[in-house]
Amino acid sequence: MDSPICLVKNSDGELCLEPEAIDYLMGLKQKVVVVAVVGLYRTGKSYLMNKLAQRKRGFALGATIQSKTKGIWMWCVPHPEKTDHTLVLLDTEGLGDVEKGDSKNDAWIFSLAILLSSTLVYNSRGTIDNDAVEKLQYVNELTEMIKVKSTTDDEEEGEGTQFAQFFPNFVWTVRDFTLQLEIDGREITPDQYLENSLQLKKGYGKKINDYNVPRECIRNFFPSRKCFVFPSPTTPDNMHRLDSMDEAELSESFREVVDTFCRFIYQESRMKTVIGGHTLTGEMLGHLVTTYVETIAKGNVPCLENAVLAMAKIENQAAVDEGLAVYQKGMEDVKALFPVDINQLSENHLRSETEATQTFMKRSFKDENEEFLKALVEAIGNHSADLFKQNKDASENKCKALLENLSAQMDQGMKEGTYATPGGYELYCNHHDNIVAQYRAEPNKGVRAEEVLEQFLKGKSAESNSILQADKKLTENEKKIQAEMKKTAELEQEKAASKEKQAEMEHNIENNRISQENYLKEMEEKMEKERKQQQQEFNRTLDRRMQEQKYLLEMGHKEKAELMRQEIEEIKKNNQLERDANTQNQKALLELFKQQAEEQNKKMGILIEELKNRPQIPPCNVM
Repeated sequence: MDSPICLVKNSDGELCLEPEAIDYLMGLKQKVVVVAVVGLYRTGKSYLMNKLAQRKRGFALGATIQSKTKGIWMWCVPHPEKTDHTLVLLDTEGLGDVEKGDSKNDAWIFSLAILLSSTLVYNSRGTIDNDAVEKLQYVNELTEMIKVKSTTDDEEEGEGTQFAQFFPNFVWTVRDFTLQLEIDGREITPDQYLENSLQLKKGYGKKINDYNVPRECIRNFFPSRKCFVFPSPTTPDNMHRLDSMDEAELSESFREVVDTFCRFIYQESRMKTVIGGHTLTGEMLGHLVTTYVETIAKGNVPCLENAVLAMAKIENQAAVDEGLAVYQKGMEDVKALFPVDINQLSENHLRSETEATQTFMKRSFKDENEEFLKALVEAIGNHSADLFKQNKDASENKCKALLENLSAQMDQGMKEGTYATPGGYELYCNHHDNIVAQYRAEPNKGVRAEEVLEQFLKGKSAESNSILQADKKLTENEKKIQAEMKKTAELEQEKAASKEKQAEMEHNIENNRISQENYLKEMEEKMEKERKQQQQEFNRTLDRRMQEQKYLLEMGHKEKAELMRQEIEEIKKNNQLERDANTQNQKALLELFKQQAEEQNKKMGILIEELKNRPQIPPCNVM
């Protein structure tokens, strides 16, 4: 993407999507790292985003008091340090723009920035004082603007914990910072400066509560915090031409902080994930922003769980389509060779099926009850059944054409009466046996070679018997012997055809067994991977909550620390209950899959037994 484009348009207080930006995201298949910048208007947000894009110009800069950025603008660039990843930069409309006059609009912009990003940069000027913290008022409103679960009861969502688990990392950038980084004469880091600014006051009363609430919200919602303080880049007289100034004209200390900031974002900003730890591609981000903005436009509150489930359905269907396409492509080469024997066809089928399943598993997530995996299995089953039929038909057509060609001379002899003479039956048998020998010598006849030959021999039975009975050279006893020999040959061919069918069915059973084993293996691996992702996600959240509890104890906030301890115990309990329920559901799904496979194999086994026990035509006895 050469330059930024508008992603979410803010027109007359209404948010709407820009189709061009959504189309671009839908075509972006790489994993994404999403960095959004928010802050008061005219604080230099766009400059930082241009630096992250490694471009001098891109996001609009302005030197007047009028806000330049409206809505949310997006710039997708190759990630400087992560191969095959895209860095998605989101520059948001300045908060507190007097031209808008509607703080609700600011709150939605802020909420969208949080919902879409993996790292949220909050940009401000001067210092992190009480006024600066209070201007981050939108944090206080997040529980009204965003829902984590689509719960319908009146219970609280476990606000701090649930939100913290899915919210982005938080980076506070302070521009035009002029103070000394020290407390009581002791030098401190920018991170320590931020943490000191977010310390809670002891005591009770409205004044203390008003002071603590925004800080508690920031601490609870954004347990992963980082701070950068930027000195002024140049003199006030030059600020209006900041975007056109050479790097060398900017202060060295400013450039050093900018470089450190960019390096941190490149190295520490994680890929965008959703509930369950699933990483997003640009296409999935496109689905996500569409769901959120459309929900807001309808006057509803965006829900993370609902948005993820809606995206999962779209993505899982795409995974089914992609998996089927992989299977179809994998079968193209063998299809071009039809007819082929059952071994070659089965080998290609199993290999392509495995590749298709792996492709599906790689892309799918939150496939409740394995609904979409079952859809893929069914789609592959239907397509493979059609291919196996095509192979049978190709074999039948080839074999019939071959026999028709080989028997042409004998058919002509029948028309000309060549065999209607004494000794004609022996001549007919020689020609007949020669046709069968040449037919058997022909390679690559496919899976219906014996069955077609059986049909051919049965079709010639009346003709052969007519010539036999009319041959005056043979005695009645010799005719009976020849008739028995012919019946025996037909019986042997019928057995060969039956054996051919049986071998095909046994191959199908073996294919099903291997397929089911592969599906179960892939399912178990996928479930285990998702379990680990969810546990890692939970462990990160738990660790941060325990750190916050430790801080509260150290600062003497015993009551708050006790509430935090109770909350930690509750989320541990809920996590264990959720894990147990998921484990039970997964075991039930695997067991159901195994039972279905066993039932299918039993049915095939019954068909084979019926084929084995089919009554045979007894040979004629010599009179």
